Amino acid sequence: MPIKPEYRFFYPIDWPQLSEQIRFVRAKGACEQCGRPHGRIVLHLGDGRWWDAGAGQWRDGRGRGLRVQPSAVEIAAVIRTTKVFLATAHRNHDTSVNGDANLAAWCQRCHILHDGPEHRRRRHESRRRRRAIGDLFQGPYAPSG
Repeated sequence: MPIKPEYRFFYPIDWPQLSEQIRFVRAKGACEQCGRPHGRIVLHLGDGRWWDAGAGQWRDGRGRGLRVQPSAVEIAAVIRTTKVFLATAHRNHDTSVNGDANLAAWCQRCHILHDGPEHRRRRHESRRRRRAIGDLFQGPYAPSG
């Protein structure tokens, strides 16, 4: 996942090499959370269940084999495909902590699920900040409705 230019200075200068080491040497090219393989097109059902072609079985969102296989009708109704891309993620969202314990190789699904609460927190902060600036320079907001 490319880093936005405005955030580039938050990462160490050797980030590309560090990220490659985590994704392809330590994780062996598969998501450390669910096991999806990097660069492959994966069949999935949209709820985390996906087809592991290498093992010939359906897996859940954590990479464990399913006990109850989805029915052919269910598969035909909701089957989707996605290309898997691994990214190196910071478990604690702090880009200054780049030790092995804080870095994880996750597919885009696992990465966005992990980052969801942090994205909501930042969105809330941005909204509060914009509203505060508006109050400071334009007066209180009129009630909407």
